[in-house]
Amino acid sequence: MGADHTRPAPSAPPQVRRVLVATVVPLFVATLIAALVLWPDRTPQADEGGDVPRYHGTVTRMVTEPCLPTEPGPEGSPAGPEGPCGTVTVRVEQGPDSGQQVEVPIPDGPGAPRVQVDDEVVLVELVDPADPESSSYNIAEHQRGKPLLWLVVLFAAAIVAFGRWRGLAALGGLAASFAILITFVVPGISAGQPPLLVAVVGAALIMFIVLYLTHGISAQTSVAVLGTLGSLVLTGLLGAAATAATHLTGFGDENATTLSMFQADVDLHGLLLAGIVIGSLGVLDDVTVTQAATVTELAHANPNLTRRQLYRAGTRVGRAHIASVVNTIVLAYAGASLPLLLLLVADSRPAGQVLTSEFLAQEIVRSVVATLGLVAAVPLTTGLAAVVTAAGRRAAAGTGAPPADGSGSARPPAPRHDALEALSAPRAANQSPDAPARWPDRERNTDPAW
Repeated sequence: MGADHTRPAPSAPPQVRRVLVATVVPLFVATLIAALVLWPDRTPQADEGGDVPRYHGTVTRMVTEPCLPTEPGPEGSPAGPEGPCGTVTVRVEQGPDSGQQVEVPIPDGPGAPRVQVDDEVVLVELVDPADPESSSYNIAEHQRGKPLLWLVVLFAAAIVAFGRWRGLAALGGLAASFAILITFVVPGISAGQPPLLVAVVGAALIMFIVLYLTHGISAQTSVAVLGTLGSLVLTGLLGAAATAATHLTGFGDENATTLSMFQADVDLHGLLLAGIVIGSLGVLDDVTVTQAATVTELAHANPNLTRRQLYRAGTRVGRAHIASVVNTIVLAYAGASLPLLLLLVADSRPAGQVLTSEFLAQEIVRSVVATLGLVAAVPLTTGLAAVVTAAGRRAAAGTGAPPADGSGSARPPAPRHDALEALSAPRAANQSPDAPARWPDRERNTDPAW
């Protein structure tokens, strides 16, 4: 892992920093207070009375045999087991029978795991209700702990190798996001708190921690924070209006229906809105950070750009970004709902009825609301960044501070022909590698130093 050669971005003038602090700090304090008020007093405990004991084991032997014929069923019903049939010998590694070899039937049926010798599996112990002393084992699934652990290690190593200290900070932000979701958002909704309010507060808390931890405390990050927070609130309001207009109840999929059976006090309509807000956060911070960084880079590349020119140039970059991200959102929802799409193809109802049914209308509302919030984030963040950047230049000029490039006086813009010549002319053969190029500050980077 090499050293980071990026140079720190020049700090904002004191006047600009004071305005940003006076804006961001009260919002952060309000988020903390709201999180403390909404923090669940208790975590709902799952009913463990019906849990089946599960133990780890390793397949040591497998014997296959022809499947026995079954009685023919009604027309259109399955003809019988398609196999394979036989027994599997498993060495139990946990529980009261640890170290013993047990025989279990080869798993069959839809979704049954396909096992081989030396596979690490999970066994479930089934107790006969008529005779509690009698029990048997079945294979439930494969053990996935080791492969998942190696995938996580590979993921973390790739992020740190490429991003270096910033990649390490990004991993810390990811861990903080999961911690907030697991300790605040999910328990808060399960405890009966308003799901939309919990989601907005939780998303804001994640945003503050992740953005400042990953990108550092700077005026550029503060602009991204304000743009993300405003877009999140707008997304929540748009989601509430859209779900009310389409009369969505939240019972659009099987998971929501199953949840209502176990926890009848959960507001499924609010849960739908909470999912829209949290799902939008991951894309919003990408767009807002990009827009804030774009305006900052434009201002440093050409200090003579006005506030309006900065806004227009940054918005042009944002349009290109939005055009690609919109497709990303739709494909992400389509990939997560691929079984639903296959079910729609097999549905015999007219297309109009299928498209307006709740389970599909719910996905349409999610995609549209998330996209609208994303589109609103571009002008909002770009405008804030242009205002802050222009105000910083005016403040620096008013106090006589040196310009951002470190020179003693403002640098006049280079003529067009000189710029083109500097960009296109090759380096002379006898020119020293350490000699400065004609185009000044070509290595300057406004990335914060880590």
